[in-house]
Parts: sequence; C-alpha cells; structure tokens
Amino acid sequence: MPAAEVPTTAAANAAAASFAALEARLDYLDAADLERVRQAYRYADTAHLGQMRHSGEPYITHPIAVAAQVAEWKLDASALMAALLHDTLEDCGVSKADLLERFGAQVAELVDGLTKLDKIQFSTREEGQAESFRKMLLAMARDVRVILVKLADRLHNMRTMGDMPRSKWGRIATETLEIYAPIAHRLGLNQTYRELQDLSFRHLKPWRYSVLAKALARARQRRGDLMQKLQHDLQAALADVGLNARIVGREKTLYSLYRKMDHKRQSFAQVNDLYGVRIILPRVLDCYTGLGVLHQMFKPVPGRFKDYIAIPKVNGYQSLHTTLVGPASINIEFQLRTEPMDLVAEAGVAAHWLYKAGLAGHTPDGELGTHWLQSLLDIQNETRDAAEFWDHIKVDLFPDSVYVFTPRGQIMALPQGATTVDFAYAIHSNVGDHTVAAKVNNEQVPLRTELRNGDVVEIITAPVSRPNPAWLGFVRTGRARSRIRSHLKSLAQDESRVLGEKLLAQALRAEGLSQLPGSADGDKPLWDKLLRFTGNRSQEEMYADIGLGKRSASMVAKRLVTLLTAEGAKPDALLLTRERFTAHENLSQGAVLLDGAENASVKYATCCRPIPGDGVVGYLGRGEGLVVHTDDCPVARRLQNKDAERFITVAWADEPVRAFEVGIVVTVVNGKGVLARVAAAIAAAEADIVHMGMAEESAQDALDLRFVISVRDREHLDAVLRSLRRTQSVLRANRGPTSTSGG
Repeated sequence: MPAAEVPTTAAANAAAASFAALEARLDYLDAADLERVRQAYRYADTAHLGQMRHSGEPYITHPIAVAAQVAEWKLDASALMAALLHDTLEDCGVSKADLLERFGAQVAELVDGLTKLDKIQFSTREEGQAESFRKMLLAMARDVRVILVKLADRLHNMRTMGDMPRSKWGRIATETLEIYAPIAHRLGLNQTYRELQDLSFRHLKPWRYSVLAKALARARQRRGDLMQKLQHDLQAALADVGLNARIVGREKTLYSLYRKMDHKRQSFAQVNDLYGVRIILPRVLDCYTGLGVLHQMFKPVPGRFKDYIAIPKVNGYQSLHTTLVGPASINIEFQLRTEPMDLVAEAGVAAHWLYKAGLAGHTPDGELGTHWLQSLLDIQNETRDAAEFWDHIKVDLFPDSVYVFTPRGQIMALPQGATTVDFAYAIHSNVGDHTVAAKVNNEQVPLRTELRNGDVVEIITAPVSRPNPAWLGFVRTGRARSRIRSHLKSLAQDESRVLGEKLLAQALRAEGLSQLPGSADGDKPLWDKLLRFTGNRSQEEMYADIGLGKRSASMVAKRLVTLLTAEGAKPDALLLTRERFTAHENLSQGAVLLDGAENASVKYATCCRPIPGDGVVGYLGRGEGLVVHTDDCPVARRLQNKDAERFITVAWADEPVRAFEVGIVVTVVNGKGVLARVAAAIAAAEADIVHMGMAEESAQDALDLRFVISVRDREHLDAVLRSLRRTQSVLRANRGPTSTSGG
C-alpha cells in the first residue's frame, strides 16, 4: 500500500470506529438513554481493543454498524446497548455477571440470548438444524428484540462477506437464505428480508447474480424515461381528485427475478412485471379512491387484485395490490397504503418501537407479530422432541394464508390447505380437543375439508370427544399437530401405566406373592429401593415402561420379591405351585382382556389381523406396547422361538366395544359388474370395506380381489364369506392376507 494512503485508511477506520458515526442516528433517545448507550460503546470499545475484522478494520466497527441498523428501526436503549455488546461475552472474556452489574438485568439477558444464538451452527440437514432452530425461536418468543438484533448482525455480516474467506460463503449464505430471511419475512421486516435474499444469492451464485444484474441495468436504462413519465402522469391524475400522494418506483429484487425465471422456466425477456410503484396516501379512504383513479388510467390484469387493508396478512402487513397493463404493454404492480402501513410493511414487528418513537397520531399495534411467537411457546410446551418441533413450525414459517371467518365475523388467518380442525385449534386448544363436527357456510362438512378464503366456519364440540389419531393425516398447522400428538402420547402413557401395573401384579403372582405393596407411607422406602433398581423417577413411570415393553415385568417382580422377603414376607407355596404349572410365563391368572377400547397401548398385528373368536397371544414389543397376534401366526411363532419370555396371556372380553379389521381374498370370474356385485354382497352381510386391492393381471379370466373389511367377530366373518360364496361370478372366498403386487 502506498504511504500516502495509510493516513486516509487510518482516518476512515477511526471515523467508522467512533461513537459519533452512531450518535447522529440516535436523536430519538432522551439524554439519559443516550448516556447509557455511550457507556455501552466505551465498554465494548475497550473489550474489543486490538481485535480486527477480516477487512483490516477495527472490530468495534461491526458492533457500531449493527447498532446503527437497530437505530434505524428505532429500538430502545437496551436493544442498542445489546447490539454494541453482543460479541463481548463470546470473544472478550467478559462474563454475564459483569454485564449484569454494570448495565442491569435486561441488557445482560439480551446479550446472553444473542451469544447463545451466535454459537448456533446450522447444517443443511434437518436433524442438525432442529435443536438449534428451536433455541432461536424460543429466544425470539421470550423477547423479540433478541432476534431483531441478531438479524441486524446477520445483515451487516452479509454486507461485508466479501472480506471473509470464500470457503465460508456457501454455508453462511445458505443458512441466511433458509433460516434468517424467512424469519425476517415472518416478522414483516420486508426490506431486511429482500436484502438478505439478494446478498445470499450474490454469494451463492455469483455468476448468475452478475448476469441478471447487468440485464436489469440495461432494462432500467431502456425503460427509465417511461417509468419517470408514468410517475409524473400518476401524480397529476391523483392531484386532480385532491389526493396528495408520495410515489415511489421500485423494481423486483434480483433473487425474486431469478426464482421466478427458475420456477416458470422463463428467460429474462419473458418476465414482464419487473417494475412496481408504491403510492403512499394520507388516509385509508384515499387508498380506495386512488385505486379507482388507477383503474381508470390503465386496464387491470384479472385476478391480480388483493385487499390486504380490509384483511391484513398475519405479520401485520396492509396494502391494496393491483397489477395493471401500463405503457408499452408492461405489467406494473401498484401498492397503495398509508404512512403507518408503509412503516409496518418495511419494519414489521420493529414498527412497534418506530411508533413509540413518535409517529404522531398513531398508536402501536401491540399484537404485531406476537401471535406467531406465542404459538411457538405453545408448541414448545407440548413438544419436547427437537426434530418434531422443527417439523411443526416449518410449515408456519412461510404461509400462503387463507382468511376465514368465525360465526361472529372475526377474521382468522390460516396457512393454505388448513382444515376445519386447524381452525378449531387456532380458536383454542380445548375447542380443537373436543371437536366432533364442523359447518362451513352453514353446511355440515367432513373435518378434513380444506378451507377457502371467505368461508364462515362453525365448530361443533362435545365434552366427551377427544383428538383422533387420523387427524394427523390432514392437519396443516404446527399448533394442531403438536396438540394432537401431545394428547395421544399422554393417552398412550396412561394406558401403558394401567397395563404395566397389571403385568407386574401377574409376574409377582408367579413368584408366589398375591398382590403388590400399597402406596402408604410405610411402603415408600420399599418403592424407593425398587425405583433405584429400575432407574425410574416414579411408580407411574416404571409401570408405563413395563407396559411399553421397555422393562421386563418378571425381572422387576424378582427384585421386588427379594426386597419383600428381606422385610419378612413369605411366598405362598400353593399359589407358587399353581402358577409354575402354566407354560413358561403365560400366566393362568388375570389374563389381559381385549375389548377394542385399548387405543394406543394395544396394537393388533396387521400380518394376521386377529378378531374376536380367534385364539390370540400377546407380544410385549420393546417400546411399542402390547402387540396381539393370532396363535397360529407365522410371525408370532418366529418371535416365540427367539423371544419367548416377552409373550403374555391375552383373552377376548365377552362384549368387544368395536368392530375389527380382517383380510379376505375373493377369487372371481373377471367380467363386467363383478366388483359391484362383490361389494354389494359384503354390504348385505353388514360389513364395511376398509381397503381394496387387486393383482395387476386384470386381463386374466380369474382374478383375486383382496379386501380389508370390518367385522364384529368370527361368526360375523363366516356370514360375510357365506354371502360372497353365494354371489354370481365368485369362485372362492376365504380369509387371507391383503397385500397385492399391484397394491
């Protein structure tokens, strides 16, 4: 570097590192807050002394740039101080206690939250992202300023990424595009969102970025005069009807252009809506008047009008959108909004602080962005598994919303494809849990019905109703999915606990003791010793583990007998003899009764599909609860040879409470109307068809039709098979497997 340039560079660095560069932006703070921010700057400046960035600038220039962005959003003094101090815990050996003592709890918590986020290393694999993403979203939900400062930090890092090693570009740009840009969009920070996308695109695909930038510059040069004349004509037309408007021309970002070209397989020349015009007007009524003026000047493009003023987007965004065929047949999108709407459109959730900074005559929307953040906390409370949490919220990050109404006229925004069950959970978790039916526009509809814009939705509930596992197949929102899964898990735990207690009591009888110790205080030391042996925190947890097959009932029973005999209990010789004469541990007393009401704790094997009247055995699978097989099932026999001690006695209850599924194979003469006749015969025998399949060789004379049907018991199945055998074109009808090569 030439000697003459050294003082210039040094002077520039000194200017960028000084508080004066930031102070000019802080005119909205009072004197006391300004002094607090100045103290934070001095502390950060001292802490980062001697540290340099990749560009060669003093490190303090980065915290100042982050604070300057935070100041642009008019955030409060605590957020500005956190922006200045955000790297001190990580890089400078400063402790949280130091910050707490010097700057107070609020600033210390914000900096600590930011430091935890800085440690996050996202990978492109979802498994790696899940836990990190969960931490970030929870930090956001606790205090949205944490993520606002983090977004400002990421924005400055992206702006200066050219100084970083090229090997880091791909990871950081991908992370920004996949994680931070969607969060900025979800919080309504549109300007930040667009810039993060463009900067990521620039570093991920530099060649494509460069080619598109040159093409856009040429188009701007060709059409610049045209847009200038359009704005002038528009200003005059609005003034003629007494509207004082501020008109801003804008063009598509390079990334949105690239995405559109890639998605629609278009060349740059085919993209005909490069330009947009934003019209800022004094009042809401003026926006609708201005819309009328526009539609008189130019022809609107059908289907391209959206009223986000009457129905705002979920992140608070409001505007009228219309696309018109402008001069030279160019499609131009116009957005009409008021000044406060423009503020929210660009700054989103940060507009709360911008309003507080003194936008005269307007009050902040305290709910701005908070509904989504609160829903994250609700999902977190119901979901302890990180990957599941990620699965729940990723659908909510970039929603194309539909807007529906409650019967009282309240508007609710839901993601595209949301169903009546999603709507029920959006109202309240209790409403969703007890949903039995739904009406859309006053007509009863299935619960899986997808909602459309403008639907009026009414949910019918019943106190006895509970979430159905089948709902997981069609709900769209993370809130609904997490609540249903949470309920099913707790249900499985309850049922497994009851089953586990019964299994332990059975195993104890096999050891000669007739009943489990009680729960009185005198028995507590005994249970404490047993829980130390099993590693469980409570009796309920131990029972659930036994019921789920995670722990052997016989091993726990043997340990319990040892503890009881140490306290003087003696096994009953008669009981011991009677129990020992049963086959291995298939206990003769107290078999588990099956009536179909067991839900999650008992599964009926699909390899043999047992039904009442069949001989059955129970296999206590590891971690999957009790699986019931027919006693002649080949799969069950293989398991018995390998894992005999995990089989227990099961028996059918006298009065099962539901129908059971069973497979049948019907061989027919192939011909016209044969399927209808077979279906009618099954229906005539009062059975329901659950599933149907056939082999691919449909051109053959004889054809196997495979059904899964729902029957009450063996007698009912026999009646169905007799009905089928009497049917024209049916050669054979038997119970059998349901899988087919053709599916």
